[in-house]
Amino acid sequence: MIMSPVRKFIKIISLFRIIGVFCYVFIKNIIRKFSNEANRAIKTIIISSIIGAVVGSGATIILQNNSKPTKQELIKEFYEIENAVHVSPHSVRQKMSKGQTDGYVLVDLRSQEEYEKEHIITAVNIPAYKDPNTSAYDEKDRIIGQFKELIKNNPDKNIIVYCYSMPCMTGRKIGKMLTEQGIYVKHLGIGWNEWRYFWNLWNHDGETKTKAEDYIISGKEAGVPKAQELPSPCGKGEFGC
Repeated sequence: MIMSPVRKFIKIISLFRIIGVFCYVFIKNIIRKFSNEANRAIKTIIISSIIGAVVGSGATIILQNNSKPTKQELIKEFYEIENAVHVSPHSVRQKMSKGQTDGYVLVDLRSQEEYEKEHIITAVNIPAYKDPNTSAYDEKDRIIGQFKELIKNNPDKNIIVYCYSMPCMTGRKIGKMLTEQGIYVKHLGIGWNEWRYFWNLWNHDGETKTKAEDYIISGKEAGVPKAQELPSPCGKGEFGC
């Protein structure tokens, strides 16, 4: 993984602190040896040389740490992030088709009003919106507290959030908010709109036909999916495709 600018800066500052302490002790001992007026020039030369060496070394470290990553490194980092954060909706739907609800918890971030009207089956609601038009980002303590409680009750499960659509920033903003508290959640690859209204956009051609209505429920309860064995073009493995 490529080191972030902040981590680079902290590393450089720490190194400078160590070098600074060493130089202070060393210069102090040198000055004690050259205490008379006649050797002032020698002291100046020694101190200037040490300071120059420290500055030069620091500049070299900064230049080395700020070198641009290669295209290959950027591509590698991109895919590492994608795999760490995003979850395939098709794979989640496949689990539902088999009646499998272990291993993950879906979290709908839309308002309670929208959640109760319709939501993805098995999803619980932690609203990041007070109503369809008003965000609840200011209710930080409430949101964080609900996620902590959810994780406490589901310690070995992946927490997967979704909001209104693929480009919706709500999931990203809540995800960032949670990381600041040491809470890490995954992100469903699509949002509610794609799941509800663009079913064929992300489900695979050639497999047994399904319909969105079988994976949607209304009301306050998360709901339990009906098991129905379906062939899949995906390989085995959690969230594999």
